[in-house]
Parts: sequence; C-alpha cells; structure tokens
Amino acid sequence: MAQDIAGTLPLYGIHVPLVTPFAATGEVAAEALEALAHQVLDAGATGIVALGTTGEAAALEEAERDLVTDVCARVCRERDALLTVGAGASGTRAAEAALARLARWPRTGAALVTVPPFVRPSAAGVLAHFTRLVEVSPVPLIVYHIPYRTGQPLDAATLRALGALPGVAGVKLAGGRVDEDAVALLGDLPDGFAVLAGDDVYASPLMALGAPGGILASAHLATERFVELSGAWRAGDALQARALGHPLARLSAAVFAEPGAAVVKGVLHAQGRIPTPDVRLPLLPASRRAVADALELLP
Repeated sequence: MAQDIAGTLPLYGIHVPLVTPFAATGEVAAEALEALAHQVLDAGATGIVALGTTGEAAALEEAERDLVTDVCARVCRERDALLTVGAGASGTRAAEAALARLARWPRTGAALVTVPPFVRPSAAGVLAHFTRLVEVSPVPLIVYHIPYRTGQPLDAATLRALGALPGVAGVKLAGGRVDEDAVALLGDLPDGFAVLAGDDVYASPLMALGAPGGILASAHLATERFVELSGAWRAGDALQARALGHPLARLSAAVFAEPGAAVVKGVLHAQGRIPTPDVRLPLLPASRRAVADALELLP
C-alpha cells in the first residue's frame, strides 16, 4: 500500500507539527490539542504532524503517544486532512516496530522518519535502513533529514537515491542552511518525490528553489501567512512571496531563540490557546523575554 500511494499524497502547502499541550496536572491536554488541530486546518494548513520533535514525542509515555495520535487521527478524519505521524528509531528493528503500530490508525497518511540518529551509519547504511522500512511500513515515508540533530549529513545523491525508493514520498529537509546539496537536490528530483522545508527560517528560500511547502513549527502562530507564502511561491508570485517571507523568517528566528517547542508553547499560552506553557524536562519553559519578542513579531 505504501508503494502504491506514495506519489499521490498532498505533500504541498503547510503541515503543522503540533505541540503536545499539557494541563496544570502534567497530563496531556487532549481538548486543547484537538482545538489546535482544528485551528491550523481552519487557517488553511494542508495537514498536521503528530509526534514530531515539536510534539515532544521523546518525553511522552506510550499511552500518551497513543492519545495524541488518536486525537489527531480523529480531527484529520473529520476534516479530510493529511495526518503524518512521527516514527522511526536509531535501530532498524525498532523503527520497523514503530511503523507497524501505525496500522492501528487507518487515517494515518504518512510517517515522518528520521535518518537514524546517533549511530551515524554510512550513506549506504542509511539507504539500506530505508529500503527495509519501505518494505514493511503500512504507510508512505517522509524522510526527516536533520543532520544537526542526527549527526548524519547526506549529500544530494544519497537523498535522491532515498527519494527513488518506492514508498518514500518526500523529505523534510532541515539542513540548517540552504547549501549546494539542497540546490542540487531541488534541481533534479525523482518522480513523485517532494521536498518540504523543515527549517522555518529558510522556508521561503527553499520554496523559491522549488519546495512545494513545509513542515513548520512557526506555522502554529501565523498559519494563514505561511499558507499564503507557500501559495505565492507555487504560483510564481515572487514579489508577494518575498513580502511575506522576510517577516516570517524574523518570526521563525524568534520562535527558535530557545530550544524545542518552548517559545511556541509560551506564545500559544499567552494567546489562551493552550492551558499551560509547560514543556517536559530536559526542556525548560521559555523566558518571558523570548515569548514577548515572538509576540511582537506576530502579523
């Protein structure tokens, strides 16, 4: 199934990797999560991502991860939106198990799977890892390439080889910059393979080079503007896209002035959209200054 539908997914526009809101008691605030999902879809997002880095998946217990997926799957079923769920692991067997569990949620359209972190396999090992995963996954894969977290840089040729695998639908490209490999990849893509911007600050430049959208945490806070940005670049309206892209890049820089989802949660709490700004250790809540700086840059 993954191989049959990988090229038909709506991998364009803005996909919001949802935070996981917490109640004052520390438990997952499911109603707030559901409301957030509806809000970003109301604002034009193409889809949502559950259990991404922004969702603090590593800090959630299994039952909590299941609850988050339940909520997001229900919303995407009601709204006919694409649900992507974070999965994967450092080891191939563990990644297989994480993907197999997604069969419990038939609404899941894709899995966001990191290049294996920490172990730093060779490029051939990365390719073998994903070759195995597409054979067993119940859904198409979006490769999450974020070398400053995984410790594993990949060149354009390797990313292109991953994109040619049946069952790989795209890549979330978060290289920390727009470099020669990003330019080379976007200039010669395998058929049916989409590059989604994954570094919020560089979203507009990547879209200018041909990325049809992005998976962007900052889009919690200015969803409509990010949707307009993506649409402007796809329509070839460079003047409009630049006018949107520069202030959104400044907002994104403020959002990531402190680690993880802390600033996003601080702003969402200040807006009354989630019950607390809490994050789980080892993350710490955002400083007042960082939240105020981001609020000042909201459109």
